[in-house]
Amino acid sequence: MEIRKMIASDWEQVASIYAEGIGTGYATFETKVPTYDYWDNNHLTNCRLVAVLEQQIVGWAALSHVSSRCVYVGVAELSVYVGAKSRGSSVGTLLLKHLILQSEEAGYWTLQSGIFPDNKSSILLHEKLGFRKIGYREKVAQLYDVWKDNVLYERRSTKIGV
Repeated sequence: MEIRKMIASDWEQVASIYAEGIGTGYATFETKVPTYDYWDNNHLTNCRLVAVLEQQIVGWAALSHVSSRCVYVGVAELSVYVGAKSRGSSVGTLLLKHLILQSEEAGYWTLQSGIFPDNKSSILLHEKLGFRKIGYREKVAQLYDVWKDNVLYERRSTKIGV
């Protein structure tokens, strides 16, 4: 498996995996895949990765800003999605390991993630790679008219901002 930088022409396959995640009902509050332009404008350009197996994208990961305030320039929120056929095969682990390294090279000292409590595989992945639970937002928003909780995780770099 190859982990490489995501490029614009990857969007069709990335969007398909994103749609699978949306369809689970526990990966995101999004209810439809955005356009590439919208997604592109809301994610950092330097920390976007895809996992490629046999010329097919099987997962992706990217960072987005948590705030436009300059004091948060080293803090980013992460997204990591694995295609349905590749779940449980270490794709998420490889993507997140590479994303952590790339984020540190880019000067990010904190990565954070909000995870639905029923997304057990995502929680285990984050904990395995050094993220710690920092909070719990009860009934923070609705998805399809159902109130959803969100568990907050963060990982502080041991190289940047120490």
